[in-house]
Amino acid sequence: MRMKVYILEDEVRILQHLLQVVEQISYVQVVGNSPAVAKAAKEIPTLKPDLILADIRLKDGDSFQLFEEIGHEDLQVIFLTAYDQYAIQALNMGAFGYLLKPICEVTLASMLDKCYHHKKQDLFDRQQLEIARQSYLSQGIAGSRRIALKSVEYIEVVPVDDIVYCKSDKGYTTFYLKDGRDILVSKGLIEYESTLAPFGFLRCQQSYLVNFQYVKKYFREGYLQMQNDERIPVSSRKKEEVLKYLDNIA
Repeated sequence: MRMKVYILEDEVRILQHLLQVVEQISYVQVVGNSPAVAKAAKEIPTLKPDLILADIRLKDGDSFQLFEEIGHEDLQVIFLTAYDQYAIQALNMGAFGYLLKPICEVTLASMLDKCYHHKKQDLFDRQQLEIARQSYLSQGIAGSRRIALKSVEYIEVVPVDDIVYCKSDKGYTTFYLKDGRDILVSKGLIEYESTLAPFGFLRCQQSYLVNFQYVKKYFREGYLQMQNDERIPVSSRKKEEVLKYLDNIA
């Protein structure tokens, strides 16, 4: 398995240095590079890199704006900059890393290695989730299991069937229930994904885990409409998985 990398950098000398470093790493494949935000906005959705090495300030804009436009939920980004005042903004966006120029080769290689192993673990986790989902679809498991949700004030035991969808935000997860209530817990969505996957839940976007029992419609422009008329976004990388899932339960 190779990790596809895209480089967004407008300084030729730095770009050449980055290429020299990453091309020496056997599991890395550079799929493209660009000196401009406009070009990257067209290429990244098509090339679908696993990781982007991105300068922050470029001649035609900044990469924060780029990722807001094309969506960053399914992207791993390592920001490269000469200005350390952007660190908090990068971390709030969920960046995998943040490196100050001049780029240290050892630090960059170490960060690429961490990202690669994170990708391998993520792939393994997804395979296990798919096995669980297929088991659910083939066996028709009844959603009778209950889950303990620990909020600040109390612990509530909730039937899995009562959960419409979950939404994560900065390390917290909100569970939206069929009776209209919501419960906020201080754990990330990843803590619940493997538990809920065998019961018909699918992560359709980085921040959303949906109970397909309550899905009413899928709109091809990229969102699910739930039975309570809530609209849940579907990321571009998840569309194929959502369609496959719908085909299996149709």
